[in-house]
Parts: sequence; C-alpha cells; structure tokens
Amino acid sequence: MQPDFLHTQQIPDPAPEAESTSWRRVLLDTLETILLSLALFLVINTVSERIRVESISMQPTLYEGNFVYINKLAYRLGHAPARGDVIVFQIPSSPNTVPFIKRVIGLPGEQVHIADGTVYINGQALIEPYLSVSTLRGGDYTVPEGQLFVMGDNRNNSSDSRMWGFVPFANIIGRAEVIYWPPENWGVLHQNIALAAP
Repeated sequence: MQPDFLHTQQIPDPAPEAESTSWRRVLLDTLETILLSLALFLVINTVSERIRVESISMQPTLYEGNFVYINKLAYRLGHAPARGDVIVFQIPSSPNTVPFIKRVIGLPGEQVHIADGTVYINGQALIEPYLSVSTLRGGDYTVPEGQLFVMGDNRNNSSDSRMWGFVPFANIIGRAEVIYWPPENWGVLHQNIALAAP
C-alpha cells in the first residue's frame, strides 16, 4: 500500500484587474457619499436656516448667543404670518445688513396704538405674557396691506417698526421655531401667545 502524498494548492495572486475594480468601487462609493451629503446640505439650507442672536432686543425670550432654527417655508405654503410669531427678516431701509429678529404685533390693515405702557390693536389691549417691561415708546400706526408691524420683546431697547417702519412680506426670511443652543435655553418659539383682549 502506497502512502498518500500531501497535495498543496497554491493560491494565485489577485489579478491586476480585480485590484483595479476594487479601487474603482471604493472611489465610486466615496463620490456617492459626498454627492448625497451635498444634496442633503442644499435641501436643508433651502427649507431652513440657523442664526445666532446678536442683540438684546428680544430679551427675555432670546438672549445674545442663542442659536435659533428658522423655518424658511413657513409662509411659502399658504400660511400668513400670525400675531405673536417671531420672524427673521431684512429691514426695508437696509436690505443688505444682518437680518433682524422680532415679534409680529400688527397685521395688515390693523390700527396699532401704544400708550401708557400698553399696546392696543384696533382698540383692544394686547395680552403679552412674554414681556417683562412696559412699552414706554408709544404712537399710532396703520399697518399697510402686505406688511407687518413688529417689535422686540425688550421694548425699551429695541430698534423696530416704531423707528424704521413696517416689514413687507417679501422681506421675511422665515419664522423662528426653536432655540436649540445652549441647551439650558432650549425652547419652542412658535406659539400664538399674543392675543388682543376681548
């Protein structure tokens, strides 16, 4: 009986074509990932924006250094701005400056009267639970069609419609929705909490 001989099988080196195909696949996967990330970035920036608050005019609702998420589609899907909305916009007199962030107070066609620390809309006192100070600077304003009367929550330290006029709808960038940074200031901003008293 003859002994069995051990047979060894030599594994051939990978063909150069296989190596080339492998590198092409890695390159294509990387390119796909970059393109998908770029597409997502563009879509997200089309429908939203993130801003950093740079002034004290919206205290105590917003403080310097707060980061806010802006919904850029809020008023482009058939919804009109509502009283109490916090909006980001360009002021008509300086459209190329840093955008402003203020609260919607007067709507198109309304009469805004400010006296004795209170805001009146069409003769009815406005209930504003977000304020911590009285409104000292007064006056009478008739809001034109297609425009808004806005004010900061820090009424006596705010450059707003009392100084430079109304905000045309076309100047609105979007509605502020959420304070997302810093975590201790997190909060939802889109709440209809400004009401004209019955």
